[in-house]
Amino acid sequence: MQPKLKDIANALGVSPASVSNALRGTGRVSAELAERVRAEADRLGYRPGPAGRALRTGRSQMLGLILPDLSNPLFPRMAQAIQRQSETAGYGILIADSHGDRGGQEEAIARMLQRGVDALVIIPRRGTVIETLPVPHALIDTPSTPGNTVSADHRGGGATIVRHLAERGHSSLVLIGDSDASPVQRDRIAGMRESLGEGMTATTAWLEEDGISTCLEAIGRGATAIATTSDLVALQILGPLNEAGIEVPEQVALSGFDDLVFASVMRPALTTLVADSNAIGSHAIETLTAILEGRPSPPPMRVPMTLIPRASTALKTNPRQETIPC
Repeated sequence: MQPKLKDIANALGVSPASVSNALRGTGRVSAELAERVRAEADRLGYRPGPAGRALRTGRSQMLGLILPDLSNPLFPRMAQAIQRQSETAGYGILIADSHGDRGGQEEAIARMLQRGVDALVIIPRRGTVIETLPVPHALIDTPSTPGNTVSADHRGGGATIVRHLAERGHSSLVLIGDSDASPVQRDRIAGMRESLGEGMTATTAWLEEDGISTCLEAIGRGATAIATTSDLVALQILGPLNEAGIEVPEQVALSGFDDLVFASVMRPALTTLVADSNAIGSHAIETLTAILEGRPSPPPMRVPMTLIPRASTALKTNPRQETIPC
């Protein structure tokens, strides 16, 4: 059983209040008694609970997590990883959803501060900038965002998917995202464009700017692959492709990002990229705990993205395949 303050008090013949004051360094407690209390606490293996730590440190031992939109399957996965890491570090966590709204994000931050969280982890709503806050905060966005703490290597992921498509013989691509207001999606598109090899061309489109019609027009002109900035965008593209009689991957390859829960069960299963959510969460929490505990904080981190090739970018034929006679 975990020893309590009263166990130390009983062993030394003093009151629990005196033990509490000695451990917190408050009240009228002699140096000699404080030393005896600390020694007895060590002997018994006493460790203060969250309430005790809060009294001693003046901190709540709670962190706040602000998510941009819990309806996106990516963010519950991120929340789970961050919660796991914060609990390992000895912190509870409060979670708020800004519902994709700038004002909602500001309100969520204000509520967290009112509740006395020690620090914040923020995945910002696209197109927003996080101003100076009165508590430490870790920003999970993209490396091009000022003040970013940790994120997937979105630009590198874009480069990876273009190389993958090039290896499958595609030279005319459509690069399509949801919104140009998102730094993450802009970086993914930038990585794609930077990796276009000699003789490769690409049309860039955004769903919010009539991107589906642009995509279909580019396919009509000979594009043979669509690289999207998220699995959700790929899913939105798949319907219009089917309606137009364009088969994936027989006539056009299709890829996404983030390996969301439906990516592997789509038909065809979707080629995608994914970063280690636990690595992202771990770095964010390590950065905050280092600041809170007065230790040097680690530098910003980029977590590599891993390609998961599936049927949506499968080769139609293998030019090296030989017919083996019966």
